[in-house]
Amino acid sequence: MIDKIITESMIKDFAKISEDYNPIHMDKEYAKTTKFKKRICHGMLLGAFISQYISKKYPKSIYVSQSLSFNQPCYIGDRIKISGIVLDTKENKISIRTLITKNDEVIVDGIAKILLKT
Repeated sequence: MIDKIITESMIKDFAKISEDYNPIHMDKEYAKTTKFKKRICHGMLLGAFISQYISKKYPKSIYVSQSLSFNQPCYIGDRIKISGIVLDTKENKISIRTLITKNDEVIVDGIAKILLKT
């Protein structure tokens, strides 16, 4: 499991790398006008944390695919936990249910498929 707190610098750095400057992530005043009422974390930044989890848990694996369902928003200052549950193993292929939780509630759910080095 990986434990992280979402920071302002993470949001800014990810926006710079991805060039995703959507105001829901970057503009406090704009975010107040949305259903979220506050700036939210980029969904793909959360996806990158799943990639980090996979690479730490299965070094030298090849990440083949990932589905993501965004169930709840993630805000600056939120503490999140990234984890996985092995669903299926066939030869060198593994399917993993990937989860990001906040306050024990699943905010991102998905399935990762990886290949292990043989």
